[in-house]
Amino acid sequence: MGIAVLTMKASVIEMFLVLLVTGIHSNKEMTKKMKRPKFTVPQINCDVKARKIINPEFVVQCPAGCQDPRYHVYGTDVYASYSSVCAAAVHSGVLDNSGGQILVRKAAGQSGYKGSYSNGVQSLSLPRWRESFVVAEGKPQKGGTYPSALTYSSAKRPAAKAGETTGAYQKPSVPGTTTQPVSLMQVPGTTPTGDNHTTSPEPSPSAGSATSSPRPQPAGHRSQEPALWSTTTYTSRPNSPRAHPGETDLWKPGSVLLDAGFVPKEELSTQPLDPVSQGDPNCKVDLSFLIDGSASIGRRRFRIQKQFLADIAQALDIGPAGPLMGVVQYGDNPATQFNLKTHMNSRDLKTAIENIAQRGGLSNVGRAISFVTKNFFSKAGGNRGSAPNVAVVMVDGWPTDKVEEAARLARESGINIFFITIEGAVESEKQYVMEPNFASKAACRTNGFYVLGVPSWFSLHKTVQPLVKRVCDSEQLACSKTCLNSADVGFVIDGSSSVGTGNFRTVLQFVANLSREFEISDTDTRVGAVQYTYEQRLEFGFEAYSTKPDVLNAIKRVGYWSGGTSTGAAINYALGQLFERSKPNKRKLMVLITDGRSYDDVRVPAMAAHRKGVITYAIGVAWAAQDELDVIATHPAKDHAFFVDEFDSLYQLAPRVIQNICTEFNSRPRN
Repeated sequence: MGIAVLTMKASVIEMFLVLLVTGIHSNKEMTKKMKRPKFTVPQINCDVKARKIINPEFVVQCPAGCQDPRYHVYGTDVYASYSSVCAAAVHSGVLDNSGGQILVRKAAGQSGYKGSYSNGVQSLSLPRWRESFVVAEGKPQKGGTYPSALTYSSAKRPAAKAGETTGAYQKPSVPGTTTQPVSLMQVPGTTPTGDNHTTSPEPSPSAGSATSSPRPQPAGHRSQEPALWSTTTYTSRPNSPRAHPGETDLWKPGSVLLDAGFVPKEELSTQPLDPVSQGDPNCKVDLSFLIDGSASIGRRRFRIQKQFLADIAQALDIGPAGPLMGVVQYGDNPATQFNLKTHMNSRDLKTAIENIAQRGGLSNVGRAISFVTKNFFSKAGGNRGSAPNVAVVMVDGWPTDKVEEAARLARESGINIFFITIEGAVESEKQYVMEPNFASKAACRTNGFYVLGVPSWFSLHKTVQPLVKRVCDSEQLACSKTCLNSADVGFVIDGSSSVGTGNFRTVLQFVANLSREFEISDTDTRVGAVQYTYEQRLEFGFEAYSTKPDVLNAIKRVGYWSGGTSTGAAINYALGQLFERSKPNKRKLMVLITDGRSYDDVRVPAMAAHRKGVITYAIGVAWAAQDELDVIATHPAKDHAFFVDEFDSLYQLAPRVIQNICTEFNSRPRN
């Protein structure tokens, strides 16, 4: 009996051990089955903005091609969440244009996102935005958890991939706490929408070469092309709220839902949607594009031309503190499509460009340049005065009129003319070109900086960045300097006894009339004055006054001195007291006015002035000696020495003196 009991106990123990081992094995199998699935990196498109993704930290896969200027980026290193995620990664250098995996971390908004050009991407400036993000290499951090499916801020998800799911946003779990989903509430009167855009396929160079188009003779222009290709266009949501003073920079995960019309229950407040840049202050230019609307260009090429303008508008970062841009279209006759002040940001400008309709007609480029010189750069049209004036002329083939004289007048008006010639004349077509080398004759300078030749319309997009870099380089815009805004003008005034008080006031009026013709400021033309008898005195120097009214008032206050006539000593005094303080980049102009022969020698002082590069104009009245005037004046004397019999005739000389000053300035080589 005892043996049987023991045997039974042994069997029970053996069965228990078998069950225990089996349970452990089953538990291991279940653990294997319950192991966390492998992390899958979600993919996004280039146009997805960080504000659309609620997750505070995530890893994503970016496609190739995000370097395109239509994908907007705001900031440098730290980016506003209104930016394209993938384009920001290219700008920061984390990715190149071939795409790849990146790690994105959201951060609080900040004041002042600074734009910059980096890695082929032009980022824009932004005064403030409520949410930021940074990008890093896409290696998941040890111990970190990242979503395989991103949570978007609207029901209509941008660029969703097959197999992804969208759920309510949950804060990252913290040990010992319970995660609660954010309750969402739709603002009455709003509907969740995504960023609307439509895309049409772009042309391929293999689709047919534009260079092979026959040109009708004898006009020598291409036949029309009925094909029309369209590119990506963007439209913003109607009634989008604008940024307003007093908005907070406080950032919360999930706050981007406000953009889609959703807000958390506890916070029903309106948030800004579209930031508006004030423009790039490092590129403050007033820019006119003269686009070719002639019949020969065809609809297809005209469409490419408009896309080029839109790319330029985006790359420039248009705004009141930066570049402003207007468009003139020419055919038989030119017409302003919109002026400098019509559109004050890149977005509105691109929409306006898209709406330009082709005019047709010939390619009268010279007429268009004359139109721009007379009409475009006006105060009423938005010209700011303080910004360089730049005109970019786009020509398909060659003009049907002459451009040289019109361009000369434009240069003398301070307009920097650039030429972009697309598919210029080949050897067999040059017989039809009315004005050979028209681009070099018309451009601001002949050194190659102002002329860009493009072999094919399909390669025009490659010119965007080179052109933007050139028009923004204000130091190289040589034609901004004119005969009236680039000189230090020193008046040397005879105050001897023979002049008399009344005539002296007439002389001062003549000085004021000449000064009034110049553009006066501390960066443009500056004016100074010396009065002399036997002695000399500085009435006011170049640094004394920086506005035209102040200069004119200073001239009016000059008092008559009376005494002898030592003109040679006065020239030496002016060289030391006025022109030694002249700026290196200024032309030095001396205007000497006397009514008699000098008591001292004028030859040596005059030669000293000429050696120092001072261009001297000698004005003689009444008893002044013509031979002395010729010695004092810069060679040739016939252009720099003037004489009138009486003081009351001085006013007649003012236009001639100004004309000769400008003729001398504009006759310099353009290399």
